[in-house]
Amino acid sequence: MFRALALALVLSVSFAGVVPNPATDGDRGEYVTLTVPENTRLGAYTLSDGEDTVRLPGRTVSGRVALAGDPALARNLTDAPVVRVPGFPRLANGGEPLVLRRNGTVVDRLTYENAPESEVFADGGWRPLGATAFATASASDVPVSAFALPDAPERVLAALRGAEERVLLAGYTFSSPRVARVLAAAADRGVTVRVLVEGGPVGGVTDASARVLDRLAASGVGVRVLDGPRSRYAYHHAKYAVADDRALVTSENWKPGGVGGHATRGWGVVLRDPGLADRLAAVHRADSTWRDGIPWREYRANATFQDGAPATASYRSDFDAWNGIADASVFVTPEDGHATTLGVVRNASDRLLVQQVRIDDDRFLNATLDAARRGVRTHVLLGGAWYVREENRALAERLRETAREEGLSLRARVVDPRSRFDHLHVKGVVTEDAALVGSLNWNHESVTNNREVMVVLRGERVADYYAGVFRADWRGGVWRLPLELLAVTLIVVLGAMGVLWRRVSFTGSGRNGVPRRAPRPPSSR
Repeated sequence: MFRALALALVLSVSFAGVVPNPATDGDRGEYVTLTVPENTRLGAYTLSDGEDTVRLPGRTVSGRVALAGDPALARNLTDAPVVRVPGFPRLANGGEPLVLRRNGTVVDRLTYENAPESEVFADGGWRPLGATAFATASASDVPVSAFALPDAPERVLAALRGAEERVLLAGYTFSSPRVARVLAAAADRGVTVRVLVEGGPVGGVTDASARVLDRLAASGVGVRVLDGPRSRYAYHHAKYAVADDRALVTSENWKPGGVGGHATRGWGVVLRDPGLADRLAAVHRADSTWRDGIPWREYRANATFQDGAPATASYRSDFDAWNGIADASVFVTPEDGHATTLGVVRNASDRLLVQQVRIDDDRFLNATLDAARRGVRTHVLLGGAWYVREENRALAERLRETAREEGLSLRARVVDPRSRFDHLHVKGVVTEDAALVGSLNWNHESVTNNREVMVVLRGERVADYYAGVFRADWRGGVWRLPLELLAVTLIVVLGAMGVLWRRVSFTGSGRNGVPRRAPRPPSSR
């Protein structure tokens, strides 16, 4: 029995990953990661790459440990404790087998091929160094405030004001002076305030954004930018904030035209739950503290900025926020690319409302069609901005043609704002009892390469709230009389009816109640 137990402990020592190509001079800092039982003596083990074999140092370790020839550099690449291994073998970028032995007995093998720069080989595949592994976080009976933009921008400020301990904000872009003032005031009263934004947004960082971030940094706010050749994500596209025990997730950028309510149709939600807030705080910390998180002043010294026209339009407010209780789950990409979103779509049994800027991912599109084919009443509303208008018109027509050919309860159209907002920016789904809110566009890059944050809200009442916003946006594509013109038309019609009534009353009635004709003027006789 003791021999079997010893053998089980030996076999539980295994490779966790390898980094052969850390994109440093001479690949210095390359390392191998092991997973070991508690209080394991490394001195009984050897590591071989098929050419060289080295004995590991006589250290006692537990859990996860990295082996490296240059520990000073390796420590910048991993959060695991690093053990220096004299004579550590040179790891081939083209690939090779690695063998771990204990007293000459093989306990584990790992073989990799064609190592990309700054990636780790683990679980049979490559992923960027520093990539996170956040599972979905869920909570029941969460106090929720659901809102729509541009209707309720004050909800964003209300969620951030009054923080006593922390405000952690993450976004794609940040140029909102109103939000910046709230953050600066929080920092001034001793609150920990941190901001994380994308360093290479499409079109570049604007002058307005640079001015706002300058003011934040000067006021004591920790500002970092995700940028550089070691970036883990194609884009840091998430839009969320943590304020004490509140988590705010939205589809909109931190700019006047987004959360400020001066341009886009968006959805947002505030969740009051310590566990969900802590999960997003952990995401913020993981994304800010890796080597692609560059301090603002360092980034600014080498950056150029672009002109940007500020959004100043005003729109009427048709939708107040909805406050109530719902179950909520928070998930992030690229960890959870398709799974949770597809799960919501596939669980729809009565209605499926899809509102997206565009749909470029076939898995999402096929799941939507599958819902219609199993009898779910399905509506797809697509963005109408100039850069997606023609392709979305073509997609909507294809969906309508499919519906006609197969007899599906499926309708599709391109949104027509009718002056209620400038353009559609929602990335949302509504079913009979669930709603998806957040930053995830339905395209392959968002799913597999971007940092995105989404919330699933479960409950009929919160789903009905977003469904109401969706229906209004859907009707926006149908011609309707504006209220002011309708009022004027009614006044004219009622006035005309009054004149006609007076004319009939003046001429009187003939026999049997038939109105008498008025006498004709002489010229008409």
